[in-house]
Amino acid sequence: MAVIRGNVKTFYQLLGNTLLVSVMNFTVWFAVTFWVYLQTRSVFATGMISGIFLVLTALTGIWFGSLVDGHRKKTALQGSAVASFLLYAAAFALYLVTPEDEFRDPASALLWAFVLLLMFGVIAGNIRTIALPTLVTLLIEEDTRDRANGLVGTVSGTTFLVTSVISGLLVALDGMFSVLLLALVVLGLAVAHLAFVTIPERGVLHTGEDVPKSGVDLRGTLRLIAGVPGLTALILFSTFNNFLGGVFMALADAYGLSLVSVQAWGLLWGVLSTGFIIGGLLVSRTGLGKRPVRLLLLINLVLWTIIIVFPLWASIIPLAIGFFLYMVLVPYAEATEQTILQRVVPYERQGRVFGLAQSVEQAASPLTAFLISPITQFVFIPFMTDGAGARTIGPWFGTGADRGMALVFILTGLIGVIATSLALLSRPYRRLSRRLAENPASAEPSAEDDTVPTVSP
Repeated sequence: MAVIRGNVKTFYQLLGNTLLVSVMNFTVWFAVTFWVYLQTRSVFATGMISGIFLVLTALTGIWFGSLVDGHRKKTALQGSAVASFLLYAAAFALYLVTPEDEFRDPASALLWAFVLLLMFGVIAGNIRTIALPTLVTLLIEEDTRDRANGLVGTVSGTTFLVTSVISGLLVALDGMFSVLLLALVVLGLAVAHLAFVTIPERGVLHTGEDVPKSGVDLRGTLRLIAGVPGLTALILFSTFNNFLGGVFMALADAYGLSLVSVQAWGLLWGVLSTGFIIGGLLVSRTGLGKRPVRLLLLINLVLWTIIIVFPLWASIIPLAIGFFLYMVLVPYAEATEQTILQRVVPYERQGRVFGLAQSVEQAASPLTAFLISPITQFVFIPFMTDGAGARTIGPWFGTGADRGMALVFILTGLIGVIATSLALLSRPYRRLSRRLAENPASAEPSAEDDTVPTVSP
């Protein structure tokens, strides 16, 4: 069995550092959402927080990718942590001097100033999310990068699992005080640790093309993506998948809570999230094979099939099995897309391409979530409660609100299966597969080769 080869020691140190910072950033994010609801009892306020966060994440992806490409990777990682630290420190100071009653008003300017400071601190951490796959390209040999990408997925799964546990406990303990104090300590340790990590890069690689002073160079990035056969189709396919995946974002909790108590659902999510960790570890052991594009589409076929099958029964058991299998396979899909981009995009452009992909793909899920909730509430639930659906398929499918949501899941899965099947038969799929088979190794980085492209210190 192949093992990960390259500058593995440095990679593991960066992976551990990223795990530490990611757990803290998302603990802050979940904690402030919980805390705002407990303070204000306003669903509108928490909904606004989620909506603003998703929009800002989508808008900043391209810029963050440019920062990653335009600076040394260590500088990008340090800058991300320092920015989060300073924003959290400012929020902590505001928290200490603001009367508690001020935070109970959902229209309070001080409340929203506090929330936005924390939100920007969390979003600054997305620079790491974009930088990490470029570091895989820099540090890991090409034939084992898929396995390294699997470990990146494991870190994401671990972050989700740990965050879901500690954020609620800290908020219950003393509001946001312990959360912010711990965040400052952890980010300070992360910055100190990075100071002693050596990333073997000689400088910032340039292609020799004219790049705007802003460094964003959206036009050049789009031109590069269009120049790789099938790459635009891959990003659009992933965007469409995320668009459909917004159904999960909107309905998963509501569907689960229609079957079990809130305590059981929270405990179940903690167990199910281990699927992310298991999936990432499996990728790191098995790799992705020689046909990653085909694997990506086949995984998506399985994922959409799962979404069709588990809602057929109004039971928590098929839901739990389906969700767990789904989470095990998601790291395979994410690692496959990262591996494809690492192989066909020049290293000096990878930050911008990863950032653009993040912006485009992540913008799709909240759009669906905003659309599907009212459609489900006012169309499908009445349809399966006392409407035509309840009268026609109700005798064997079941009736009620949960069956309305189940029907939405099934229809979404059918659309996903059809779209993925068409993608497998498409010309862009064949063109991108051929490009990967040719393995041009475009702009492979080298920390030891003196014949690198133009370099800025």
